[in-house]
Amino acid sequence: MSEKFSPALRLVDLNDFIAPSQDCIVSLKAVNSKRNKSQEKPNFINQPSQTEAVKISLKDCLACSGCITSAETVMLEKQSLDEFLAHINSGNHVIISISPQSRASLAAYFDLSPIQVLRKLTTFFKSLGAKAVFDTSSSRDVSLVELCNEFISRYQHQHGHNFPIISSACPGWICYAEKTLGSYILPYISSVKSPQQTIGAAIKHHVVQTMGFKQHNVYHVTVMPCYDKKLEAVRDDFAFSIDELENSNLNSVPRIPEVDSVLTSGEVLELIKLKSMDFKALKEAPLDNMFVNVDEGGHLYGVSGGSGGYAETVFRHASKSLFGVDIHGPLEFRTIRNSDFQEVTLEVDGKTVLKFALCYGFRNLQNIVRKIKIGKCDYHFLEVMACPSGCLNGGGQIKPKAGQSGKELIQLLDSVYMQDVDVADPFNNPIVKRLYDEWLEYPGSEKARQYLHTEYHPLVKSTASQLHNW
Repeated sequence: MSEKFSPALRLVDLNDFIAPSQDCIVSLKAVNSKRNKSQEKPNFINQPSQTEAVKISLKDCLACSGCITSAETVMLEKQSLDEFLAHINSGNHVIISISPQSRASLAAYFDLSPIQVLRKLTTFFKSLGAKAVFDTSSSRDVSLVELCNEFISRYQHQHGHNFPIISSACPGWICYAEKTLGSYILPYISSVKSPQQTIGAAIKHHVVQTMGFKQHNVYHVTVMPCYDKKLEAVRDDFAFSIDELENSNLNSVPRIPEVDSVLTSGEVLELIKLKSMDFKALKEAPLDNMFVNVDEGGHLYGVSGGSGGYAETVFRHASKSLFGVDIHGPLEFRTIRNSDFQEVTLEVDGKTVLKFALCYGFRNLQNIVRKIKIGKCDYHFLEVMACPSGCLNGGGQIKPKAGQSGKELIQLLDSVYMQDVDVADPFNNPIVKRLYDEWLEYPGSEKARQYLHTEYHPLVKSTASQLHNW
């Protein structure tokens, strides 16, 4: 089992930046009874390998009001290196999807370029038995197209009501919103799935058919900068019933997750060391261009912005679609309170018609939530990330080397992130166009809403939790 998971829930050395409010209320002495009870209704078709240290289930975590995200301290079944290695040797068709932030983290660690890392990771994972290695930059472009469509639709039909739209790609923010903020904030959150879940839906519902695989025989693993992505992957909202069994008793139908397992950037480094691989010496394999943002010349492309470029992409699209303003060159974000809170506006005829903001870190997040609650928020869109400095600074990223400060590492990641990556409009991405032509029809279609959108739910605190707080 990965040493990153502690043997008990700890409230120290957290680095996902959303601090816990109290100790976990779940007694570790009751774990066995809880586990037996939870196994009555398995959510996954594949049975986990036997491990000695099952600590707490996701449902236990979300029912508690103690830690808010602190996913690093929660040992989730099916989310470890042991489970990954068990499945990659089990005869399943393993598909890997790598985030650009993790790619940058490994590139900085090994002093390589992002495309070198992606090609070497393709060699590495395929040597272990993976069938394909994809890139979530491609699914992020799909999510951005759906988000742009969602924003334009709401702006045109609701005439300024029900704003701001808040990005939904950060699971730490979503977990906090569902558990703490309740129904008053959830209607503002975009319904578009994160790039992780978008690529999960695309693989399990469409790509498997192209590759000739069965849905239940595909084991999909993502590589992410954040431990909270493990929590996102095991949400019931992101699992589905096997198509051929849809008409049977739903209570007895096994559920298939869009993403079976999540490895952090740090865990991939641990895996490389575990296999005693000289990563820098690995040959660079050709990329699987079915779901990788790489052009015919072998160059990577995508959007700028270490946290996904949500605000920038939607702002450019809305400016052109709604007001005929075609913005060239970089956007001029203005720092408001600190470097983690910046805004950009569009003025037409002396009137501000669009006002967007980047809001990173819990301190800024709390301030903006307070404004929304009292009706004083005048932003149209908020790109919200729980971690200061955004996703490049996620809790699952590789830690600074000896003598390297966290600030120095973030600056390095900022420079490495877009190295060898050409900035491109998601609407012009041939992968995106192909998915809509072959599968989704058009942005905002019924199929797109079925597969690429979701809902978020306020979570009711347990009685025990409320008594503990009292």
